[in-house]
Amino acid sequence: MTDTLLEPQRWYPCSRETTAAATCHQWPTAVRSLTVRITGAGRTMDLEEFLPLTHTTALVVVADGTLVHEWYAHGVEPEDRLLGNSATKSALALLVGQARDLDVDSLAIDYVPELAGSGYERVTVRQLLTMTSGVAWEEDHRDPLSPASRLVACVREGNGDLRKQVLQIPPGREPGTCFTYCTADSLVLDWVRERVTGLDFTTHLSRLWQSLGAERPAVVGLDAVGVAMAGGAVAATARDWARLGLLQIDGSRGSRQLVPHDWVEASGRPWQPFLEPGRLPSTITTHAGFGYHWWPLDRTGQRVTADGMRGQFVYVDRARRVVVVKTSAWPHADAWADRQYRDLCYLALPAIAEAVRP
Repeated sequence: MTDTLLEPQRWYPCSRETTAAATCHQWPTAVRSLTVRITGAGRTMDLEEFLPLTHTTALVVVADGTLVHEWYAHGVEPEDRLLGNSATKSALALLVGQARDLDVDSLAIDYVPELAGSGYERVTVRQLLTMTSGVAWEEDHRDPLSPASRLVACVREGNGDLRKQVLQIPPGREPGTCFTYCTADSLVLDWVRERVTGLDFTTHLSRLWQSLGAERPAVVGLDAVGVAMAGGAVAATARDWARLGLLQIDGSRGSRQLVPHDWVEASGRPWQPFLEPGRLPSTITTHAGFGYHWWPLDRTGQRVTADGMRGQFVYVDRARRVVVVKTSAWPHADAWADRQYRDLCYLALPAIAEAVRP
């Protein structure tokens, strides 16, 4: 197994499990082989080539609530909780959608007065959701001294205060005028969510976990004062990641509406033209845009994905009602290889969904 897998206690000196579901919801199963043709990286390939090429550790495919395909790399089991990295941000978006008293066009400081004097003083909640805060930030995890690396170190090393670090970020460009991928935006968004709901991240996720009938508790990484890294530290089984993806189809589980349908619709639609697919910085991807912490592959938000560092994806084809979870352990040190793997996955995930339901 790789260091991306197993119990996150190996990663996080401070961590907390969500509450287990009161009744585990076992997926109905109709497992079958999939004939998938993936065209990218200058050739056409099948799943048997794609999976090892992109260092896949798990692949779970669910169609309309039925498990239709499941594959794990050697040494990985269905019960293993797999670190989602920034796929955590999309889980956060679902929790924010449950905050009924939240006005996304209000200033974040209206909910979190502690933001006064920081780069977030004039930033709205919608701008946090769309990472258009404009704060002076560079998301560079390859530089161990970068602000992004220092944030993650609060959790991985079990010391430091995430929110104190966020308050030190200065303003940059005018809020709402540009996209900059920024994990700090996610942490401020979670702070707002906490103030609106009165629930810390792990408690709120626990309630959602119970509603989803998750098979195993998730694990959440915390900083030294107990604040969750809501932008990148949830670990869950591949099947339970699929449960989160299924919720992004229409916000419901069975007859229960867990997240408002209009929130699901809005979360997949780019808010500004510069957030549409193909308009983001090419160093990120040319295949997706950005919604409310979900990455849309089309302007209508019918096809969206969660996307975490080193190849963690929860892809949702809302029209087909198909969810594809792919976890990976691809190398991150080479930025060019990282981009190639990501672009190939953005081509492969829709192909897998289309193979399930043409």
